[in-house]
Amino acid sequence: MGLFVFLPLVLPLTAWPVARLAEHHLHPRGATLLLTAAAGVLAVCSTLCLGLLMVVGTATLPGNPLPDGWSDPEVREAVPYDEVAGKAAIPALAVAVAACLRTVWRHRRVRRQVVRALAGLPDREVAVLPDAAPYAYALPGRRGRVVVSRGMLACLQGRERRAVFAHERAHLTGRHHRFLLVVRLAAQVNPFLRPLRTAVAYTTERWADEDGAEVIGSRRAMALAVGKAALVSQGAPVATLAGFATPGPVPRRVAALLGPAPAVRQWPPVCTAVGLAAWTAAGGATVSALSSANSAVTLFLVLKAATPL
Repeated sequence: MGLFVFLPLVLPLTAWPVARLAEHHLHPRGATLLLTAAAGVLAVCSTLCLGLLMVVGTATLPGNPLPDGWSDPEVREAVPYDEVAGKAAIPALAVAVAACLRTVWRHRRVRRQVVRALAGLPDREVAVLPDAAPYAYALPGRRGRVVVSRGMLACLQGRERRAVFAHERAHLTGRHHRFLLVVRLAAQVNPFLRPLRTAVAYTTERWADEDGAEVIGSRRAMALAVGKAALVSQGAPVATLAGFATPGPVPRRVAALLGPAPAVRQWPPVCTAVGLAAWTAAGGATVSALSSANSAVTLFLVLKAATPL
C-alpha cells in the first residue's frame, strides 16, 4: 500500500481545472456527464481510502471486536503513519457518512413538503400553486411535475411562460436531479470535490436552457425569460429540483444564450486547454481507482495472512 493509499484523498484536485473550463467550452450536457462521472469515481475512491485506513486504525483500539491479528505490526506497517492516519480516518469517515445521510434526508423532507403542498390540486403535468410569491421549479419523481405559482404566471407573458415551462420540463427529461445528487454527495465525502458540485449546478441549468430553447425555437426568447424570471423571483423561496440546485449565475446564463449555440462534441481535443484539463481529470480518476483497488487488495492479503484459521 505505502503512500499510495493516501492518493485518492488528494487526486480530486486534478479535476479543478476542468470544473471551470467545462462551463465555458463544452456543451452543457457533455460537461454535466463528464464532471458527474469524475466526481462519482473520485468520491467512491476517497471513501474506500478512508475505510481502509479506518480498518487499521480501529484494529489498534483496545476492546475492538476485530481479530487480534489485525493489529499485528505486519498489518500496521502496510499503512504509513498508521497510528495517526488510522485513528483520524474514523471520525473523518463518520462525518462523511453523517453528511451524506443528512443530504438524503433533506432531499426527502423537501419532496414531502412539496407533495403536501400539491395535495388537492389536479393531477396534471403543470401544478399551479395559489401563491403570490413568484417561483417555478421542477419536481422529479416517477411522474415529474412542473410547479409554478400564480405570482410567477402573473409576471410572465405567453412566450415567456412557455420558455419557463420548457426549461423546467428539460430538468425532468434529463433527470438532472440525479446528477446533482451525485455531485452533492461526492462533495460531502471529499471537500476537494466542491468545485465540481458548483460547476454541475451551473451546467444542468445551462443544459435545461439549451433544451428549452430548442423546444420553443428561440434562444433569445429563452434568455429573456430566464432573466425576467430571475428578476421577479428575487427573495422568493425557491425549492429548485427539490432543494438540490440554485438558479445559477443568471447573467452568465443569459450571456451564453445570447451568444453562439454550444457545439456538441463527445470529447474535447487534447490540444486545447479544456481537452488537456479533461484528460488530466480522467487520469486523476483512473489513478485514484487503481490506487484504491491496489490498496484494497494489498490490505486484504495482509489481513488474510494475519488472521488465524
